[in-house]
Amino acid sequence: MESSFEHDILESPVPVLVDFWAPWCGPCRIQLPILEEITRGEAESARVIKVNVDEQPELAGRFGIASIPTLLVFSNGRVHRRFVGVQSAATLRSALRAAAAQQGIGEDSTPDSRH
Repeated sequence: MESSFEHDILESPVPVLVDFWAPWCGPCRIQLPILEEITRGEAESARVIKVNVDEQPELAGRFGIASIPTLLVFSNGRVHRRFVGVQSAATLRSALRAAAAQQGIGEDSTPDSRH
């Protein structure tokens, strides 16, 4: 996962929301349908990736994940926002749009149309 993490997240032309979770985590299960909604609604302007902390403890350690769910919004390869605990779709959309603005991605443009 480490090499794909570098490519898929740190080098992404669009903001990436990373959900650090575990299958035994009750709040993580509550967060799941919210993330599915974000994935459907923001498919053109952002990505959502899940990292199971039990399967990828080195990534969790790298980003100082102490509680789950923890959601990190990456922009330009850096952590733009960090959320701990269940977050609303509106909160996550707002963070992704702010990250997109930071990357120079407007609401009416796609990453492929940037110059």
